[in-house]
Amino acid sequence: MEHKKHLIDPIKPFSESLIWQLNRDYYQETGIDAWRKGIVPHNLTSNSMVGKTYAELIFAFLKDLAAKGQMNETIYILELGAGHGRLAFHILKHLERLVNHVGLQLPKYCFVLSDIVEDNLNFFLTHPQFQIYFEKGILDVAYFDAIEGKELELRYSKKSILPQSLNQPLLVLANYFFDSIPMDLLYFKDKEIFTCSISLESAVDPKGKNATAALEDLELAYYNLPLEVPCYENPILNKMIEEYRNSVFDTYLFFPTKGFQCIDNLRQISKKGIFLISMDKGFHEIHDLENSKFPEMIKHGSFSFWVNYHALGSYCKKHGGVAMFPEYSNFHLDLGALLFLPEPETYSETKIAYEHFVNDFGPDDNNSIKLFAYRNIAKMNTKEIIAWLRLSGYDSTLFKNILPLIKQLIRQISVNERTRLAQTMHRIWDGYFTLDEEFDMAFEIGGMMYALGYYQEALDYFAFSIKQFGEKADIYYNKALCHYHLHQDDLFLKIVKEAKAAFPDYENFKQLDKLDLAAS
Repeated sequence: MEHKKHLIDPIKPFSESLIWQLNRDYYQETGIDAWRKGIVPHNLTSNSMVGKTYAELIFAFLKDLAAKGQMNETIYILELGAGHGRLAFHILKHLERLVNHVGLQLPKYCFVLSDIVEDNLNFFLTHPQFQIYFEKGILDVAYFDAIEGKELELRYSKKSILPQSLNQPLLVLANYFFDSIPMDLLYFKDKEIFTCSISLESAVDPKGKNATAALEDLELAYYNLPLEVPCYENPILNKMIEEYRNSVFDTYLFFPTKGFQCIDNLRQISKKGIFLISMDKGFHEIHDLENSKFPEMIKHGSFSFWVNYHALGSYCKKHGGVAMFPEYSNFHLDLGALLFLPEPETYSETKIAYEHFVNDFGPDDNNSIKLFAYRNIAKMNTKEIIAWLRLSGYDSTLFKNILPLIKQLIRQISVNERTRLAQTMHRIWDGYFTLDEEFDMAFEIGGMMYALGYYQEALDYFAFSIKQFGEKADIYYNKALCHYHLHQDDLFLKIVKEAKAAFPDYENFKQLDKLDLAAS
């Protein structure tokens, strides 16, 4: 028996469907919880290694501008749809390290976290790990609708960036961005072109449901209609459509019209153009666009589609720019660097950095290595684990995932491995950005430091844990043991007394009474 379908949205052109508003509403409803609770995955594109890659490209671009003598004004780095802010933190950490170590005279820069969700913007402004960057003047926050926005109001510095007000190029980061903004969907068959419309249906009555619930049960029905060409006011877009007509023969293809509009708006902010870096699941080679069936709507709390980077690259070239994409096929992610700039061929440092940090070995390759390592993790030793963490850019999520194995390995560890593992954990903590998740990273590292015999370092991490999560019986117990091993008898007795008063029913405290202070 066929179940009744509830119509949510009637047949409309793909780019005008209600799905895009539902997606927008989802993020408004959930805010940071979309990532804090692990509903929307983000580690694939916002891990430390990705941040390091972006930082290397930005650093190279700053060196190119310095070589051109463009030193007087600040370079603004605008992240579109920053969401959780974790990528920005990784970028700033790596970028500061590069700038400070090299000691070159470079233009000043300011990273701008932008979003359309007020709760996210407030999260950025009040996050304790961002405060040092605000105070240094290298971080700011702005509400920015990338499709409609044409100016930036910086909320921390109270500055306005109006159209054509910048005399430096605007550096734009669109990380996991183009996959969830409206786009056209076209179907090419034997040099005929069809435009695709969709209706939205649900097997569950959507009445009274919010966007989160509505998206869970959403079903898309597709309809193809002949497309009359030329169909766009912009002649460049019509030319691109004709090129596709002669290049693909049986495929569904996303055409990122709102993405182009976004790029055009951003190009109007600066007199010098934009440098756009974007990473997402998508394709930049024409052969990867052929033979695509109805596109899959990937649900993860919200939803997303794949990105037609081939179209974005073509759009850049048709405006006299240079589009850099990997020379080799990707398996997980595409990372493009688009120079919508005068004389784009002169940015040699940027091109070299792309060759080294994306083309030679980049985030897509790192994800393949990561998957391989996870499959073989039971066979890995301490040296291999440390090398893997270093290759990841000391990524904290990776460390969290493999922590049980590390705890097993340190039962038999050499002096050199002990030292190197402690150094590695310090770097992991330095690059850890909290979303106020339940996982207590500081406590776990403190426990590892204690197990390795670094008792003062363990106390430091337990202090970090207390600051974020408050006192716990386990922390009192571990702190007391650290003071015992450090021969700090007065502090040991003080902690034990406080511990028993705060947690009188905690059985492990009885073990502390058995310790012989004279023997320590």
